[in-house]
Amino acid sequence: MADKSLNRTELVAAIAAHSGQSQAAVNGMLDSMFDTIAKNVGNGTKVSIPGWLSVERTHRAARMGRNPSTGAAIQIAAGYGVKVSAGSKLKAAAKG
Repeated sequence: MADKSLNRTELVAAIAAHSGQSQAAVNGMLDSMFDTIAKNVGNGTKVSIPGWLSVERTHRAARMGRNPSTGAAIQIAAGYGVKVSAGSKLKAAAKG
């Protein structure tokens, strides 16, 4: 597990410094990017940024589970999840 982290404020500041844009402009672009990704993934469209990452909605079938406090069997409804996959450039960067 990584012992370092970069929060949104630090990410916005780093992108703004690298690009020469204002932090407000960068923050707006990130908001727009995440809104667009969420809207498309919610509609079942796979979002892919070649070499970096892909995000897609996955279907989870209905299944039986157990209530942890009582041990009673319960039916868990079908639903959706999200799968995020790293691309080749991101994997290479992680290797060092």
